[in-house]
Amino acid sequence: MKADVVAGLFPTIPGTGAVLPAPTLAMAPPHRLKLWELEEKYHCPVIGTCVPMEDLVRFAKRFNFCAELHDEFALHVEAVNYSIARNEFAEALQKHLERRYAVTVKHFNAARSDEEVRGLWRESLARGEVAAPMWATLTHKHASTATRHLVYADIHMLSHQVGAGKAADARRLGFLERENAEQRHSLVAERRTAERREAVLARRVEELETKLARLGKAEQEVSELRARLVQFEEGGVMVGMGRRLAELEHANQRLLAESQRIWLLEKTLAATRAEATRFAAERDQLGAECDALERMLMPDEGCDGDCDSGCTLPADAGDEPRSVLCVGGRTGLVAQYRALAQRLGIRLVHHDGGQEEALSRLPDMIAGADAVMCPTDCINHAAYHQLKRHCKRSGKPCLLFRGASVSGFAVALARLSAGQVSIAAAPMAPMAPMG
Repeated sequence: MKADVVAGLFPTIPGTGAVLPAPTLAMAPPHRLKLWELEEKYHCPVIGTCVPMEDLVRFAKRFNFCAELHDEFALHVEAVNYSIARNEFAEALQKHLERRYAVTVKHFNAARSDEEVRGLWRESLARGEVAAPMWATLTHKHASTATRHLVYADIHMLSHQVGAGKAADARRLGFLERENAEQRHSLVAERRTAERREAVLARRVEELETKLARLGKAEQEVSELRARLVQFEEGGVMVGMGRRLAELEHANQRLLAESQRIWLLEKTLAATRAEATRFAAERDQLGAECDALERMLMPDEGCDGDCDSGCTLPADAGDEPRSVLCVGGRTGLVAQYRALAQRLGIRLVHHDGGQEEALSRLPDMIAGADAVMCPTDCINHAAYHQLKRHCKRSGKPCLLFRGASVSGFAVALARLSAGQVSIAAAPMAPMAPMG
């Protein structure tokens, strides 16, 4: 801080030490004062009171202060010197203070005279509010020089009082800290001694409780042994043991009989379940075969019922019957296979699966058929595997089914007519519906 500024901070009457009243202006300025428009002596308390040190450090980094960042006093002095005149730092600090204390400034702006401003300052000071009211008062457009000097004087005395109070508090705090350390050390020592004594007593109590428990258990065992000795001497124990043994043997026989009966029941139940499963499968198969046969043997629409059961379902006018190749099956039933296929408007071609006909014919026969059927329980392995290979290679729809009987063939034929296949191929359109 400049020497003339420091020398002019506290003007006094010679010989008395009384502070001279600050000169007053003839009229208040027409606007709120900026930071650089304040008298030089006000910059020191403004920077020291209204700008927290962390904010001052940020400004020092931003504007490249010469002072070291850890030297708070040097930063304060440099900031005071920069704020006296209008520059980038002063303008930035002005905006920061206006933004930081905007609420208080707005409250003080309601004052329309110097007396109201001074009253607001005194109320704030009484509440312990200093920084924001100080900035609002020093820059207020209605504040007189005397009011600003009053704020300056109050802040100056307050700093002395705070400094003295802090010194006293520091001395008192040091004394209390030393006393507290001594008390804490003494308390820790006493606590450790008490903990050692408590540990010794706890171990002693635990030993006594263990010994007491052993004595109680031993006394109970002695009492039980005495009672048993009396029973042995009287012979009642042997009688009771014999009776108990007989009861256990009888119970064991009952358990063995129950176990054998349960095993037989479980075996019978398993056999019954297997038989029921087989019967259910046969029932489902027979039901499907019955439904297929009923649909096939049902008279055609438009028939008067007087025709025999061998009437056929004619193919669509101008269309050739669809061709189905049946590989395997019972040779004696081929005529009935064809009759059933004919009722659906299907031309059935048969290959015996290698019994008499050569397997070399299969590729050509498969190529000439629209679809292929094979009863897997009535065909040899070579024909079965060759059939599957050629169907997959040619993409021909193929239905593999079990049951070479007429009814089984009827069910398979109905499935094939509905478009169901076992070996995937291009999507197969359903054949002509059954009559």
